[in-house]
Amino acid sequence: MNNYLLFTPGPVNVADNVRQAVAKEDICHREVEFDQLLQSIESKLLKIFRVKQADYRAVVITGSGTAANESMLSSVVGDKNILIITNGEFGERLVDISTIHNKNTFRLDFPWGEELDIDKISDYLKRNKIDVVAMVHHETSSGMLNSIEKVGAVVNKHNILFIVDGVSSAGAEEIDMKKCHIDFFSSSSSKAMNSYSGLSFILGKVEEFEKLKKLPVKTMYLNLYKFYYFIKTFYQTPNTPAVHLFFALEQALANLLNEGVANRHALLKARATRLRKGMTKLGLKFLIAEKNMCSVLTTVYIPRNINVGSFRQKLREKSIIIYEGKGCFKNKVFQVGNIGELSANDIRYFLSSLTDVLENFNSIEKSNLLPTPAAFISVSPFTKKLSPTKLSIA
Repeated sequence: MNNYLLFTPGPVNVADNVRQAVAKEDICHREVEFDQLLQSIESKLLKIFRVKQADYRAVVITGSGTAANESMLSSVVGDKNILIITNGEFGERLVDISTIHNKNTFRLDFPWGEELDIDKISDYLKRNKIDVVAMVHHETSSGMLNSIEKVGAVVNKHNILFIVDGVSSAGAEEIDMKKCHIDFFSSSSSKAMNSYSGLSFILGKVEEFEKLKKLPVKTMYLNLYKFYYFIKTFYQTPNTPAVHLFFALEQALANLLNEGVANRHALLKARATRLRKGMTKLGLKFLIAEKNMCSVLTTVYIPRNINVGSFRQKLREKSIIIYEGKGCFKNKVFQVGNIGELSANDIRYFLSSLTDVLENFNSIEKSNLLPTPAAFISVSPFTKKLSPTKLSIA
């Protein structure tokens, strides 16, 4: 079996102890062993976000990060007005989800790959009656790090509920729930948390969780109040969970706590910097300014002479997996992630492989541009004109 290096923003290469955790004993999700497992996971999540259980709770959902986002967007709005702030693919996804569940969904769009304009957001909230604001922290379609602190401050001035898609940022950034005035925050097990795909979680204020009881139920499986009620009352999930993924997540959270969020953030920044310096030396250009980039991903313009699909395949042949661009960036960029279990040697190998692949494409282009050699030119005895014979280049 091939061992691929996942230079993606998720899924990721996991630590050996996380891989081993999946193979733990079989337990029933309605027995005390699972109660203790879920309690341990919630306790670790609250420690990572430096909040207390008296003020915040954390629920875990069997489903990807999109499931957590849909749980929030379908459960916290009711009949009120929600504004989605977008500047990329995943902001658009929040709009799509919210539109399904909430008739009073509004959007404030900024160009993909550009910073959010805080003044425009503030002006919109002054001029319109908005009850809930939602946004993406890491807009991974571009690699943009959106400021939840600045937006949170504006939202708080208007006494508006603030929910954040932190699917790619949890575990990678130091997130201060209180300072950023976040009421609900979603994330995934398979990104910077360094576990397997298939679980997501939501942290929320206890007082806001309690308010959900009075709101209309718009979905059965993803009813956020029900998840809160079950963890509060039984330390259970309302539906059958992916038990062994819970074991893996618990181990990944323990790894993060042992490492420290600040230390992991510093490690990821250092990896990203090394990758960006290496790619800059190869003459590659980035989609956005480095000062606006998140710590887990770099979006790079593909050279004009190279097809993205062929480029990815050549790296895949070297056991390296990268992302393509999405939406308006499709066929224009490729994306390099730097989360998960990637060593310094892996970074060196990636840059060396990238150099080889780019040189190979450049040599092919140069060969195709070579003039037809004189040995392959024939003269017609009838026209006396030069007629080039086709030259086949292997």
